Amino acid sequence: MTGLVQLLDQLLEFSMPHLVAVPILVPLLTAALMLLLGESRRRTKSALSVVSGLVGLLAALALLRWVNAPETGDGPGSIGVYLPGNWRAPFGIVLVADRLSTLMVALTGVVAFAASIYSTSRWDRAGVHFHPLLQLQLMGLNGAFLTGDLFNLFVFFEVMLAASYGLLLHGSGRLRVQAGLHYIAINLAASSLFLIGAALLYGVTGTLNMADLGERIAQLAPADRGLVHAAAAILATAFFAKAGAWPLNFWLVPAYSAAVSPVGAVFALLTKLGIYTLLRLWTLLFAPDAGASAAFGQSALIAIGLATLFAGAIGIVGTQRLSNLAGFSVLVSAGTLLAAIGLGEPAVWAGALYYLLSSTLAVSAFFLLTDMIERWRNAGMSVAPHEKAGNAPFLAEDLRVLDDVNLDDEAQALYGRAIPAGVAFLGLSFIGCTLLLAGLPPLSGFVGKFAMLSGAFSTGGTSVPAWIFLGLVIASGLLALIALSRTGMRHFWTQPHPTMPALPALEVLPVAGLLAASVALTVWAGPVMHHAITTAEGLRTPTAYRNAVMGARQVTNPAAPPKGPAP
Repeated sequence: MTGLVQLLDQLLEFSMPHLVAVPILVPLLTAALMLLLGESRRRTKSALSVVSGLVGLLAALALLRWVNAPETGDGPGSIGVYLPGNWRAPFGIVLVADRLSTLMVALTGVVAFAASIYSTSRWDRAGVHFHPLLQLQLMGLNGAFLTGDLFNLFVFFEVMLAASYGLLLHGSGRLRVQAGLHYIAINLAASSLFLIGAALLYGVTGTLNMADLGERIAQLAPADRGLVHAAAAILATAFFAKAGAWPLNFWLVPAYSAAVSPVGAVFALLTKLGIYTLLRLWTLLFAPDAGASAAFGQSALIAIGLATLFAGAIGIVGTQRLSNLAGFSVLVSAGTLLAAIGLGEPAVWAGALYYLLSSTLAVSAFFLLTDMIERWRNAGMSVAPHEKAGNAPFLAEDLRVLDDVNLDDEAQALYGRAIPAGVAFLGLSFIGCTLLLAGLPPLSGFVGKFAMLSGAFSTGGTSVPAWIFLGLVIASGLLALIALSRTGMRHFWTQPHPTMPALPALEVLPVAGLLAASVALTVWAGPVMHHAITTAEGLRTPTAYRNAVMGARQVTNPAAPPKGPAP
């Protein structure tokens, strides 16, 4: 741990402030290099993908460390603003690294690194251009998290979506094509709404910079507020569709369950991007200082979040397919986060940010684990139950000398039988995912839910939405526990598995790493929650964010001749 901290400090020393652009530039350059290599050098491309994921993860962790360091003016601890074109806001492109954006970029780095390692085992060979598409999707995700204006948010959204279209179809097949058509149709409609909403906002306010929008909306004339609210509602509809919110979530489970497992693990981040965008824009544009527009749409946000949570909970208990369980777990997570954001309390937001980390890691690990379990089960079905892999069949005279009290129906010992390492790993990993997704102690899923619920009532709040939120969070956890326990018994207890699972190290390590990260969230819950609380307080009063963006200065060239009249 000390060595990692020293490495991050060295990255900060030599690469700030340009480090803000690294999570965008590294996957972009890697994808371009991979396209030049062609499909004949897949091993090289796999190695490049893993190395790129590691570099992006280290850069994200370095940024996260930078924003959490003690504040010293314009140094560490302040909000990092990068002007790629060297034009001041609101006229030029702005990248902003604050506590929220760096947290999301770090989460993206962890999940993407695990998925890139897992894919090198087999799935990257199921089609063409897997790794370039994965890198472009990471570029779009990181860019959307770091950008500071709506136009570039749309650009990064489209880069991410264009790559996701190819990744969803990776491996081909009728189900993927059918789910892909629905996925493309809903996202194209959402993108159109995005453009309409952004155009309306620009027509009224004259800017698309997020920080500038927050300042101008507070100064709007009463006659213009109706158009701003209409534009915000149109934008919110687009982001609700991308977040999988009810009733626009019909496409999510079929699409996510049809994708290959490493793609599904990365897709768990896409709904979090929609939630991040809603949280960012809602707290910037409709902050307490926004006058008559303060907290606009709060009741709708709560209602849609609760409806999404209810729909996800019903779906998760109504399915027995592993990949569908993972998809409905995404909906439960999205609904919980949307409702928590709508409650409008920084204490609830802090718990929601912690829960966002835990649920995303758990769902990503579950998508990868689903592939391993289903492959093992399908392999077991191809072998007759009376056959024992690697063992000769029992003879009648052998059975007579055995203690029939300690025999099962297949003449195998009931007691004292060693559990194979592969089965033990799959079973323990499934139990870990169950605890995380159901929100049971002692893992981080319970900590996140407890923090949200305690925050909802810490200020003496007894509102009806808070009580409904409490009931649905507890009920969804119970239903998830029932559904996952039922499915686990069906896969591990009631089905004959004469073959042992073949688990390559390239598949075991990513799943173990994601679950270990969830355990680390539990062990270091104090520092993580402190970061979440500080982030929530900054979202509640976004003055520091606005001042940092609007006050960012252009970098002058010391070699340029001084301006002025010639002597």
